[in-house]
Amino acid sequence: MTGAPTYDEIVVGRRSIRGFLDKPVPKALIAEIIEVAMRAPSSYNNQCWNFSVVTGAPLDAIRRGNTEGILAGKPDSREFRTFNVVPDEHRGRQIEVAKQLFGAMGIDRDDKAGRQDWVLRGFRQFDAPVSIVVTYDRVLLGSDIAPFDCGAVTNALVNAAWSRGLGCVINSQGIMQSPVVREHAQIPDDQVIMICVAMGWPDDDFPANAVVSNRKSVADAARFVGFDD
Repeated sequence: MTGAPTYDEIVVGRRSIRGFLDKPVPKALIAEIIEVAMRAPSSYNNQCWNFSVVTGAPLDAIRRGNTEGILAGKPDSREFRTFNVVPDEHRGRQIEVAKQLFGAMGIDRDDKAGRQDWVLRGFRQFDAPVSIVVTYDRVLLGSDIAPFDCGAVTNALVNAAWSRGLGCVINSQGIMQSPVVREHAQIPDDQVIMICVAMGWPDDDFPANAVVSNRKSVADAARFVGFDD
């Protein structure tokens, strides 16, 4: 019998999951994961994060509203600020992982229907049984504290889930029609919607789940100053 995975094994082994089993996730397990995640670093200990955990009929309503909105041409209504001009270097990494995913799923470059279906899966939050909508206190709107705290806790959330056999994908498409999300997830007006996390038991037969994205090297990402060698 092998022991529990180490922290390094969890972090290095985790990958984004986009195909899920039709199997419910116990409420108590999700609460445990959130409790662990909230040990994440927090700027000045603000802990401005909040979580709306959605499943069942309310989540289905969000999926429908998101999908209908995008198909009807409704503009993106995400509440957190977005950056529309993506530099070539960063865009290149986006394209690279998209090619990996399309290749795994057998979606050819000219397969417009297949590509659209894949995009719509994102708006449906990849048909996961659970969506965790991460929000922050509106009083901090525009500050640097909110994205720091929410990024830290979301990273901790997906790693804590992975350590318990659950898969996640951090998904901005799932909140693009934010009024729909706010209504059906019953999010109070004093909170701003930041991001959502699709969560469930991984479907090992779903090809895209085997995709491991490439990462920058330490040499490309880090500068060491003041060291002897």
